Amino acid sequence: MSHIVRAALPQALLTASRGWLSSLVLAGSLGAAPAYAWAQNAPATTSAPVYDLLVGTYTSGTSHGIYVYRFDSSDGRVTPVSSIQTVNPSYLVVSRDNRHVYAVNELPGDNGPANERGGISAFAFDPRAGQLTFIDRVSSEGNDPCYLALSPDGRYLLTANYSVATDPGGSFAVFPLQDGGGIGAAVLVVHHEGGGPVKGRQDNAHVHSTVFTPDGRYLFAQDLGGDKLYEYRYTNDGSRGLISPTPEGYVQMPAGSGPRHLVFDSSGRYAYLTSELAGTVTALQYANGKLRPLQVAPLAAPGFTGKIGAGAIHLSPDGKFLYATNRGDANEIVIFSVDPYDGLLKFVGRQSTLGRTPREFAIDPTGRWLIVGNQDSDSAFVFRRDPDTGLLASPTRLSIGSPVDFQFTPAS
Repeated sequence: MSHIVRAALPQALLTASRGWLSSLVLAGSLGAAPAYAWAQNAPATTSAPVYDLLVGTYTSGTSHGIYVYRFDSSDGRVTPVSSIQTVNPSYLVVSRDNRHVYAVNELPGDNGPANERGGISAFAFDPRAGQLTFIDRVSSEGNDPCYLALSPDGRYLLTANYSVATDPGGSFAVFPLQDGGGIGAAVLVVHHEGGGPVKGRQDNAHVHSTVFTPDGRYLFAQDLGGDKLYEYRYTNDGSRGLISPTPEGYVQMPAGSGPRHLVFDSSGRYAYLTSELAGTVTALQYANGKLRPLQVAPLAAPGFTGKIGAGAIHLSPDGKFLYATNRGDANEIVIFSVDPYDGLLKFVGRQSTLGRTPREFAIDPTGRWLIVGNQDSDSAFVFRRDPDTGLLASPTRLSIGSPVDFQFTPAS
């Protein structure tokens, strides 16, 4: 079950309390970016788009925050531009106008005090110069924020608080976005309760992602601890409390599966879910706020006996292929083709990430390149992607400490 522990209608935003702020001072100075690699020796051309590539990291090692690179889609060339200091920006989201970037500050982590709350930081972004400028930071109202989502109307920012600690437990929080790109204090915090059968991983709720449906009317919150996809209705006029549970409440996933990340296809008819503990991808049919499982596909190779851990999941820009990371001892990206008629998956291949613990990855908007980070190997690799077969090849290495998340945005 879930319960809403704090709520305020939009008209009350001006009187809402800003809440707890970390005593940690976030420096806005730019530091030297890490080493980079050239995907090709040939000179860049002007026939293909150039993007800014933003990389979020864990900062307990050699990284100190968010790194900005220039990415040339003609040849996959990656050039360092700038960086900015902030603590554990392990998940990023870029505003629709590309002028602001939001990052979680994933705290306290596995060994931190349970009473320490994580944060959400806002940055102004100059896409032409590739420069970030710190704006403000608010409490995430929970432990270990690990995901961010913008509401369909762009008025709110949501975070999933995974919460290693039982108290306060897994939750998600809703923040109003202010003029100038700043973040207001949370107007809604929803806590989940319960757990699952896997000891040490499902002792309590662990909200891992919050994903809006393509029609903009519903929100699904994936709870790894409770094996549930919680269903909520989104009404931005506040007539139903902004975000409210549906009558069904949730989609129950198999016990011990650990649902993690969810992605919808462009048609809005199908969705795909990684279940971390089971190491699977589930294809689901979507209609009118409801998800119905259609197919479960394992990520591990037949006969594989090592540790598994499904992670990130993304569709290719044309929707023809689905990619998912499998961590544990596999350390690979698994590739499926997507049937355009029924949304079902067919195994295509698997590609080693050439390192340990691949978390997030991103496909550039042209669909020609895929970049994946290896958190525990201080490396990322840019792969050339075949749009016809979906397969990956010709990797080149990017050296960066504990890379986690990647976001492409036009370098206007």
